[in-house]
Amino acid sequence: MRRVQAPIRGCSESGIDHLGCRAVSERMRRVNESVRAVVAEGLGELKDPRIGMVTVTGVHVTPDLAEARIFISVFGNDKKRAATLAGLESARGVLQAKLGRQLSLRRTPMLTFSYDDSVERGVRMTKLIEDLAADLPQHVDSLEETAPEDERDAEH
Repeated sequence: MRRVQAPIRGCSESGIDHLGCRAVSERMRRVNESVRAVVAEGLGELKDPRIGMVTVTGVHVTPDLAEARIFISVFGNDKKRAATLAGLESARGVLQAKLGRQLSLRRTPMLTFSYDDSVERGVRMTKLIEDLAADLPQHVDSLEETAPEDERDAEH
């Protein structure tokens, strides 16, 4: 019987994969990073006009090295994102061959590409925070300025 590792609460940046917030062994972290570097380099060499400005935001390689999910962020609208994903799917063989040549792994993982909307969500959250900050009453700043000298010294 095979044990499945449960998700970890309060995931930190180190040792956590991009998918399910599960602990990743040091070896798999190195494999993920190596695959990310080779794929990111290979994206710059592709000549497909459908592929726009793409950033590799993360990689998750299965422990048996059979599959690698590449998470990407695309600059542009939904139409540009769909075209980029189609271009990447057609260039998958080229990128896999490059991966096989540059990394000495037991097997070359099958690449799949997934859109990572975390950048988009981050921008949206930043805009919401800025909108909320703009709606805050301005009298909070003026109250601090008009506070008696003794109160301001006590606060700092």
